[in-house]
Amino acid sequence: MQYSSIFWLTILWLIFWGVVGGVITRRVYLRKDLDTSNATLGGSLIGAAFGPIGLVPLWRKSPDISRAAITLASLVVVGIIVVAFALADPENNCVSNGSFVASQITNGLIIGIIYGLMALGLTLIFSILGIVSFAHGTFYMIGGMLVYHIVVVWFPGTHPLIGVVGACALTFVLGATFERLFLTPMYDGRVERPIEYGILITFGLSFTLVYLVQALAGANPVKVKRFFDFPRIRLPEASDPWLIKTSRGNMELFDTVSISNPRFVAAVLSIMVLVSLLYFLHKTWTGKGLRAVSQDRDAAAIAGINPNRMNMLAFALSLVRFRRCDLLLSLCWVDWVRCLGPLSAE
Repeated sequence: MQYSSIFWLTILWLIFWGVVGGVITRRVYLRKDLDTSNATLGGSLIGAAFGPIGLVPLWRKSPDISRAAITLASLVVVGIIVVAFALADPENNCVSNGSFVASQITNGLIIGIIYGLMALGLTLIFSILGIVSFAHGTFYMIGGMLVYHIVVVWFPGTHPLIGVVGACALTFVLGATFERLFLTPMYDGRVERPIEYGILITFGLSFTLVYLVQALAGANPVKVKRFFDFPRIRLPEASDPWLIKTSRGNMELFDTVSISNPRFVAAVLSIMVLVSLLYFLHKTWTGKGLRAVSQDRDAAAIAGINPNRMNMLAFALSLVRFRRCDLLLSLCWVDWVRCLGPLSAE
């Protein structure tokens, strides 16, 4: 960084006015007996974004700090940091190479979509069972290993999609069995401290499954072949495909952004699975039952919904929903401790 003082002085400025805004804004709103739910966060962001120019009117008029104001202030803070970095290191690739920036943003969006779908599984478990499953990432790894063994080891030549379906079925059964055997004591009164029990039992399951798979399959990385090939596309013209140019394993947009086949397919299917999950939760009776149990178990039971069955379904379903498309990443699957899957999901 050529001019690091510019960047660090900017960061110190943001921190100073952010702290001042967060502390004083809350006190001002308390003294005026106003809503303080967003006072600290809003005051911090407005202070960091606009300094005293934004804080003085905020303290004098004390308006309700809306989400729109918080979002705007957040964007301004991000913009200030970006400009400071550009001025401090003008030769950095993130500043001087627009193609590099566009590629990084695209890759970030794709990975964010995939990780978001992974997080849906954790959210489903937490909302229904009330626990954080530390074994979630391990099931991710097991799903990948199952796809590899179905397609390459057990049934060579099988289409990878069949391997994904088989892995989904096996992990669904494994998740349902684990929930019935080990998580049921949490909500039938056999455990005095269910939250701690849920954390410890899933944490123990994670280590057990990791080392079990390592003992059975070894610790060498494995990889599934690409599931689909891109068709050959050249747009707008074959001689000058500046808009879209594809090969079997890669897509290039605007002669700038390069997206690999596995990531593109995984992102598209992630969105499809997300939409299907929302439809399932809001339009089907089973999905509405899951939502009812997440809101009030006792009221759902009175209405005729079996909470225990919903618990088992939520735990098993969470292991299948995100796995359907995350396995399409076709990344290397390593079955030793804290491999790619568990590290990403946990």
